[in-house]
Amino acid sequence: MTAVTKLRLSERYAQKAAFMLAPLGRIFIALIFVMSGMNKISQYSATQAYMDMMGVPGFLLPLVIALEVVAGIFIIIGYQVRISALLLAGFTVLSALMFHADFSDQLQMISFMKNIAIAGGFLMLVVHGGGAMSLDNRQQA
Repeated sequence: MTAVTKLRLSERYAQKAAFMLAPLGRIFIALIFVMSGMNKISQYSATQAYMDMMGVPGFLLPLVIALEVVAGIFIIIGYQVRISALLLAGFTVLSALMFHADFSDQLQMISFMKNIAIAGGFLMLVVHGGGAMSLDNRQQA
């Protein structure tokens, strides 16, 4: 088997893998936001108090919940992926700056870097879209 043949085979396998890995990746990156939004609903008062304590107006909580749940579900199902990912990337960076910018605390620094990494993943979705198994892709066909 020549190197060219091996390369063609690996590209074919990569395309097949991408077909299934893209939706799995969307689930992995968005599920944390859906679950976090649902948790904010069940812990509404405590979340609102925490936001107020951190200097973020508590009246923004319904918008935060809506963004996390709706955009998260949209990314999971592959609908409006680029817009949803861009919104969640911005939200994630803002959350990192507002809630995790105490770099003297190692746990806060890790949370900050986690948020930045997640935002990077969302930016990849903005650039590449939701993949073959997404509602966005079906709408284009």
